[in-house]
Amino acid sequence: MMRVYNTLTRSKETFEPVRPGKVGIYLCGPTVYKPSHIGHMVGPVIFDTIKRYLVYSGYDVTLVVNVTDVDDKLIDRSNECGVPMPQLAKEMTADYMKCLDTMGINGVDHFPYCTDHMQHIIDLTKLLIDKGFAYEAGGDVYFDVGKCSFYGKLSNRSKDELQGDGGGTASRKHSPADFALWKSAKPEEPSWESPWGPGRPGWHIECSAMSKAILGETFDIHGGGLDLVFPHHENEVAQSESAHGKPMAKYWMHNGLMQASSEVGKVGGRATRLAEGDQEAQEQGKIAGRHGAQSFLTLLEEEGFQPELIRFFLLSTHYRRPIDFGVERIREVGTGLDAFYRFFQRYQRVTGETVYDITPPAKREEGDFVPGEDPILQAVADGRDKFLDAMDDDFNTAGGIAALFDLVRGLNKLVDDENLEEPAKRDAAKLEALKQGVTTLRELSATLGLFRRPPQETSAGDDELIGKLMDLLIQMRADARKGKDFATADRIRDSLSAIGVKLEDRPGGTEWGVE
Repeated sequence: MMRVYNTLTRSKETFEPVRPGKVGIYLCGPTVYKPSHIGHMVGPVIFDTIKRYLVYSGYDVTLVVNVTDVDDKLIDRSNECGVPMPQLAKEMTADYMKCLDTMGINGVDHFPYCTDHMQHIIDLTKLLIDKGFAYEAGGDVYFDVGKCSFYGKLSNRSKDELQGDGGGTASRKHSPADFALWKSAKPEEPSWESPWGPGRPGWHIECSAMSKAILGETFDIHGGGLDLVFPHHENEVAQSESAHGKPMAKYWMHNGLMQASSEVGKVGGRATRLAEGDQEAQEQGKIAGRHGAQSFLTLLEEEGFQPELIRFFLLSTHYRRPIDFGVERIREVGTGLDAFYRFFQRYQRVTGETVYDITPPAKREEGDFVPGEDPILQAVADGRDKFLDAMDDDFNTAGGIAALFDLVRGLNKLVDDENLEEPAKRDAAKLEALKQGVTTLRELSATLGLFRRPPQETSAGDDELIGKLMDLLIQMRADARKGKDFATADRIRDSLSAIGVKLEDRPGGTEWGVE
């Protein structure tokens, strides 16, 4: 039984789609006014993984990620850079798409653009006016919060705590909490014709209109960062449910925000207490463009991070918890990822086959197997159950990854205990058990979008030089041991270990890897 945490009810609920067997997911995407930073990858990685797991579990899933290509931030940035807004939006959208492609996020079915859905936005705004939930004032249109009896139910805020748009429009509103659905045109700003004169949409109405156009009036999962609970998602609920008289989304899922750790100072804002579900605390420290967060593609290039490492890093924390960002923290997580890579190399030495050539089961029921009385296969089956239990419990990727670590440790122990690296001692039954374990590992890790292909290599010249240097050091150590100069041999080994390089003495010679 699969359960998800619903922000609306603040509890875990049994997952039962609106339409049996089909799942519609809407994830709020970026406002494309600056290059994407690592914080922009959090939601897409999480919900790409959620889709993968749901598809693996037998559901037909439609994932929608919108692109906000007209907004105050875009207009301000356009004026600041002296670049027309459509051009800026196009360039920043291309950057975002490149980031998603780099991260292996290929499960998004629709990328709706606000500017392509202007008529849907106008129609929804008009419907809210006709139903008495919105009003026109001097070319602007506002949602009347006082007419919405359930306003505040998502964020759990009272109307006394609410704030709306201020500035020069405040005098035209019925209440300070009312928010804009349509903004009248200002000089030199982009605008579209409407029944209330030329203007552009407010931020919140865009997502209500686009989600309805693609997924319908009620769909299954609405996702986004914790910072969007209020006001953005609260306002979406008010608009959509007032207009249609039915729930907008059955489950509201919000991921924790990426926090700047102490090592990177104020990249994401001042230090905060890291609290699951604490929107205010997480917002204070989140990584955001306005706080000078580094371009994601630049981060990968300058730090030499592989995209798979970033994905592994993001999924190593439960999605509802804040993510502690820092270059050193990512490198620490990378040592865990290297444990898998070293095991993959070991598997190839033992079997002559590469892990990446294994085609894993694509569906949950296809991966079932009967372990019988074999304790190794029983351990593999138990590890698989542990992974599935974690993912069924609110998509706990951190628990799932912990199960994968346990599985690899068990398979490494099998190789050690049975001396499978020595050809003369290989037992056929133990080899088959090893292969079943690796097939299961591939099956489960595929639902996380991991290990889809071998890690990308650094430049060929660098690899060749590093390889030659390591061969030289290994030979020097071998010569020292042969001459019984164990102090020198140990100093070479220990010095390499101090910089993160591990030597492993095997029957066929000494091999090295990154710890």
